Amino acid sequence: MIKKLLLGTSILISASLLIYSCQKGVGKSTALDEGGFGEDNAKAEQISNDVQNIADEAAATNAVGYLKGGSDNTILSGCASVTHDTVSVPHVLTIDFGPVNCLCADGRYRHGKIVVTYQGHYVDSGSVHTITFNDYYVNNNSVKGYKTVTNNGYNNNGNIYFHVLANDTLTFANGAIRTWGCDRTRTWISGDSTISRADDVYEISGSSYLNKPNGNSFTASITSPLTVARACHWIKAGIIQIVPAVTNVNQNIRIINYGNGICDDQATLTVGGQTISITLP
Repeated sequence: MIKKLLLGTSILISASLLIYSCQKGVGKSTALDEGGFGEDNAKAEQISNDVQNIADEAAATNAVGYLKGGSDNTILSGCASVTHDTVSVPHVLTIDFGPVNCLCADGRYRHGKIVVTYQGHYVDSGSVHTITFNDYYVNNNSVKGYKTVTNNGYNNNGNIYFHVLANDTLTFANGAIRTWGCDRTRTWISGDSTISRADDVYEISGSSYLNKPNGNSFTASITSPLTVARACHWIKAGIIQIVPAVTNVNQNIRIINYGNGICDDQATLTVGGQTISITLP
């Protein structure tokens, strides 16, 4: 059953979270992950893709007052305002966090605007939604670029699935610049028949890339589908394999394992046969 029309303008794609080493291993992940490919990939995915969850929440509630509270509100806070222009074509949904940092319900600080343009409901087969940014920052990391989400209808298992493309330029808080993009499939495997977003669960597959200004780059492939549940702030399961593409950096493959379905902030990073625990923010 197709979910409520309130989700008509929601945007969701894969969400992967920023990796930091746990306190017991401070400095250990940096030494193991020579070139920073594993950490950069996780950071880029989190920064770039959590905007989809924000757009989904804003579209589903579609009312500023609701965003200030309620059990279904998981990201936005009272300092975020939402405007929805349904007269212009394509329609425009704007989430404005204001000019200074706003502490959101997920513990991250944001300012600036996320802009969603669309024609057709998110749950309509063939609909396309595009996300762009206007001076948008999360935890003082700048996000520029665009994303498109195309509804491909139902798969053979009767689940709605989406084709997600992204091309972002990210300037991290430390000044480092990265270009990140993805080509993903996001499958809505649970919760589409209920009004609440809290029971929504998605599986994500596909690939991504990240380029550095010095020419270093890597590709990342999801080798075991990522499980993303709206009721959990972290990825619950899945494996990503990261392969550096240049010769002047460590060539070891990085593997990030998010676990087997438990909602927690723990994952593992494996490089060259060595595995350490990492903590997700």
